[in-house]
Amino acid sequence: MTANTRSADAIYALLEEWLEADLTFHKVADLSVELAGLSDEDCDFILSWVKRIASTHLELGWQFGKRAPKLLARMGMRQVEAWAVYACDAYDQLGLRVALQAIEQVESFAANLANKQLELTAGVMFDEVAGVLGNFVRGLSGRKLSIAQAESIHTNTEKLYLPAVIARLPSAEDNFKLAKAIVALLWAQTRFGTYRADLIASCAGFPQPDRAMHQLNALETLRLTACIARELPGLHRDMERLKTALGEGLPAGWEGFAQRLAEPEASIEDSVKLLGDAYHLPDFQPWCYQGELRPDAVAIAFAARQEKEKARLRVKLAELLEEHERHKPRSPDAAERNPGAFEAEINDDEGRMDMELTLDGMPLAPPDDVRQLMASVFLDFGEIPPEYLVPAGDGEYDASLLHDVQADPDAVWQGTYHEEGALFYPEWDMGRQHYRKNWCVMREKDVPPVFDNFHRETLEKHAGLVKHLRHAFEAMRDENRLLKRQAYGDEVDIDALVEALADAKDGSEMSDRLFVRQHRAERNIAVAFMVDMSGSTKGWINEAEREALVLLCEALQRLGDRYAIYGFSGTTRKRCELYRIKEFDEPYNDVVKARISGIRAQEYTRMGFAIRHLTGLLNKVEARTRVLVTLSDGRPDDYFDVYRGQYGIEDTRMALLEARRSGVHPFCITIDREARDYLPHMYGAARYIILDDVRQLPFKVSDIYRRITS
Repeated sequence: MTANTRSADAIYALLEEWLEADLTFHKVADLSVELAGLSDEDCDFILSWVKRIASTHLELGWQFGKRAPKLLARMGMRQVEAWAVYACDAYDQLGLRVALQAIEQVESFAANLANKQLELTAGVMFDEVAGVLGNFVRGLSGRKLSIAQAESIHTNTEKLYLPAVIARLPSAEDNFKLAKAIVALLWAQTRFGTYRADLIASCAGFPQPDRAMHQLNALETLRLTACIARELPGLHRDMERLKTALGEGLPAGWEGFAQRLAEPEASIEDSVKLLGDAYHLPDFQPWCYQGELRPDAVAIAFAARQEKEKARLRVKLAELLEEHERHKPRSPDAAERNPGAFEAEINDDEGRMDMELTLDGMPLAPPDDVRQLMASVFLDFGEIPPEYLVPAGDGEYDASLLHDVQADPDAVWQGTYHEEGALFYPEWDMGRQHYRKNWCVMREKDVPPVFDNFHRETLEKHAGLVKHLRHAFEAMRDENRLLKRQAYGDEVDIDALVEALADAKDGSEMSDRLFVRQHRAERNIAVAFMVDMSGSTKGWINEAEREALVLLCEALQRLGDRYAIYGFSGTTRKRCELYRIKEFDEPYNDVVKARISGIRAQEYTRMGFAIRHLTGLLNKVEARTRVLVTLSDGRPDDYFDVYRGQYGIEDTRMALLEARRSGVHPFCITIDREARDYLPHMYGAARYIILDDVRQLPFKVSDIYRRITS
């Protein structure tokens, strides 16, 4: 062990500063001597973490420091780091008392070290895979399902619940495939009718109903695994391989059940019929991708969904009937007939769920929303009950059943704070050098439209500039690209010809790619504009921003690029707000123009959450080039918050790095004359422009846009 080159006095000075010992009265002298006796590497490691944790909370830093030297000798650096992050996460999510308990209960943490080590080295975290798995399950047939986190693996038929970490296998790749397999089996429970039977009643007649539910779950796992084999054969091969790797197979006595339940026509009723025999076998050891059956959770979700979907489907059918009656020719006996008889037929062969709807015996193509409602009802009942196909009468249903009521984003400050309907984003803590998980509470809001003359007045005010911008953007659309070293073309490529002649002179084969030609490149660009709506933009800055957006939209209509506009602001991490102005798939219409007019200065400039959210939106758009443009008047900032200063700059920089890694190209337009102090660090060279006066922005729109999308 290399001797420590730091003296106890030097260490004492650092600890006294970082732990504010003169105010907290922490006795750091003994710890300083203990750390001085360690190697340089071990001492520096502990000191760095004391500093990081103290930036979160002084007491946490002190409690960590006292225990770390002895713990490091037993656990190693990676495990001590995991313990430190675990305590900090506990502080973020549950407060100081729970975090101190996590620090104090280090022995139990060390006792579970093997599992923790596997989680650290190969485990997949829910936050890292939820988005990918959400996209995967959205591509499967049936009801729209979302992914959520819980302690146990189960579904309520609307959400698929996964644990925080999945770490059964020694590689991260296999653990991700295991997570995918878990999601597939939970989806299959909903898709192939596990909960169409009364599972609680089916198990109630056995001496041990819980054990009966366990065996019924095993039977359903056999049946649904066979369904997945037919629907998703590639994934099924991975599932079989994962089971083999973990030494899992079919227990003795279950072969006949597996064969019977693998038949295409097998249903939950068959599993229930086989339960009597399966109950007397030894307990089925759950397979790695098997979760729990939770009929209690399903009953709650079904009760909330049943009347709502019935109302919505009947109202939609009434609208279809009205549309049909309006366009069909009137016949003399129309009054004698009883029109409006809907019938539904769903072909569920081979898992396709083809839906047919007829009205008075005539086929009718159901719109997507009606098709989705029919699919959801079918999953619950295995059919569309006749009473669901009766068109609703006028005013038959309460409006609250017909639309999802969104929580008022402004209600968070009224009475008890709630986070219902919010999205959560991490934030990079520069002191801790780790993310604070689910730290920013974000809500999307609509900018209230203002139907005034702002749009028309802007076009009149900048009439000459508008004409110039339209011509400039049309030229951008029709730009040709010069392709060199072509086998044919309009002109000789001088550079290629010189090289070819040199090759011929020394006896090499002469290339025939000696021409240049013009090629019109098809644009395939998506751009998100992120507009600063902080309080500092109030006044002429806000007006210039709005004018620039009007001119930009007018020009982009000529160019054809897909674009979206969002504003951002907020007050502390608990109220991060993103304002919808124009979505990607939304036309540039009078409502969007009115929202641009309605942009008003709000609160502060917390930026990381907005960059992360818009990066996610951009990555959902099919485009070859994705660009995120920030229009701001200053550096990241927030209300009496640590976000002010270097913390906010580092979080924003990390969010921009995440964007670039995902394929999004960030660019910043700012009027902050001090921006040269921090923008190169955040954005990198050539990824920003500083305007001396934001009133220049409307005049520079075309040049800036060409620069960022070329």
